[in-house]
Amino acid sequence: MKSAAIREAFIKYFEGKGHTQVASSSLVPGNDPTLLFTNAGMVQFKDAFLGREKRNYVRAVSSQRCVRAGGKHNDLENVGYTARHHTFFEMLGNFSFGDYFKRDAITFAWEFLTSPEWMAIPAEKLWVTVYADDDEAYQIWNQDVGIPAERMVRIGDNKGGKYASDNFWSMGDTGPCGPCTEIFYDHGEDVFGGPPGSPDEDGDRYIEIWNNVFMQFNRDADGTMTPLPAPSVDTGMGLERISAVMQHVHSNYEIDLFQNLITATAEVLNVSDLTHTSLRVIADHIRSCAFLVSDGVMPSNEGRGYVLRRIIRRAARHGNKLGANAAFFHKLVAPLATEMGEAYPELVIRQAQIEKVLLQEEEQFA
Repeated sequence: MKSAAIREAFIKYFEGKGHTQVASSSLVPGNDPTLLFTNAGMVQFKDAFLGREKRNYVRAVSSQRCVRAGGKHNDLENVGYTARHHTFFEMLGNFSFGDYFKRDAITFAWEFLTSPEWMAIPAEKLWVTVYADDDEAYQIWNQDVGIPAERMVRIGDNKGGKYASDNFWSMGDTGPCGPCTEIFYDHGEDVFGGPPGSPDEDGDRYIEIWNNVFMQFNRDADGTMTPLPAPSVDTGMGLERISAVMQHVHSNYEIDLFQNLITATAEVLNVSDLTHTSLRVIADHIRSCAFLVSDGVMPSNEGRGYVLRRIIRRAARHGNKLGANAAFFHKLVAPLATEMGEAYPELVIRQAQIEKVLLQEEEQFA
C-alpha cells in the first residue's frame, strides 16, 4: 500500500467517524512563539485544547507536515544513519476537543489498524504501552479490545521526575499535557530489539507507530498541573512508520516515497550504489528544506533561517561525499513535487521559487 493511499485512507476513516478534515498548518507556528517549528499535529490546535479558542467542530483529522531540527526535538545528526530519524515527516492525527475520550480514541485506533477494511495488520503483531497510573486505559485495552497482558506494558516515571515518562506527553515545558498510550509494531524475530520498557527497547524490532495522548492538564511554568476545561484527545502516527509496516520493510527509507527520492538523487549525482547513507540524508533534507522555503523561511544566520541553512549545507556536504562538484540540491525539488505535489499543491505552485533559494544558498556555500 503506497504512502499516498495510507494518508488518504486515514483521512477517510476518521471523516467516517464524524471528524472534520483540517489542512496542514505552516511549519512556522502562528500561535506559539516558544516553538521553532511545527513538530506535531496538535500545534495548530493548542488554543482549542486550552479552551481559549472555539472551533465549529469538536473532532478533527489532519496530515500535518512537521520538522524536528533545532529546539527540544532535534534529530538532525541522526538523520540518514538510523531507520527512522527525519528532519521532516508527516504526522497523521485525529483530535477530540472535549468530545470523545479514552475509550473511543483507543477503539478507533485499533479498528483502523486491524480491520480487514482498513490496514488489516495482524493483531498479534501489535503491543501497547500505558502510563503506569492509567488504569482506565489499561482496562480498555485489556478487557474491551482484548489485548493480552503479555503484550501490554505499564511505563512509569522513567525519566527522573514526576510525570517525566515516555508515557506522559507534553508539548514543551509548559502547556497541554497528559498520559498517553502508544501502539508498537513487532517487526519480527529476525530484527534486533526488545519490547518497550525492556533493556533492548532501542533496537528496531518493536517500533512505536501511534501515540494517543489524553490531554487532561495544563502545566504552568512553575510545574502546577491544572485540569483542562474539557479532557481532549491528541493522537499522532508517523506516515513514514506506518508506510514501512504496510510495505513490509524495516526502514522508513525503504518505503516508496523515499525510494523514489533516493533514485532521483542518485540519477542527479550519477551514483549507482542506492544504499549509500548520503543518499538517504539528501532525500530527507530536500523534504524539510523545500517545505520550509515554501512556508516562507529563508536561509539566514539566526533562528529558523539558521536551521534551514544548516540543513542545506549538510545536504551539500553529503553531495560532495558522493562526488558532486557543482550545485545539485535544487534539482531535487522537481522529483519531490512529483511525489508530494498532489497532497501539498503549494510545492508545485512555488517550485521555481524554492529552486532559486536553494541554488543561491548552495552556490554561496560552495
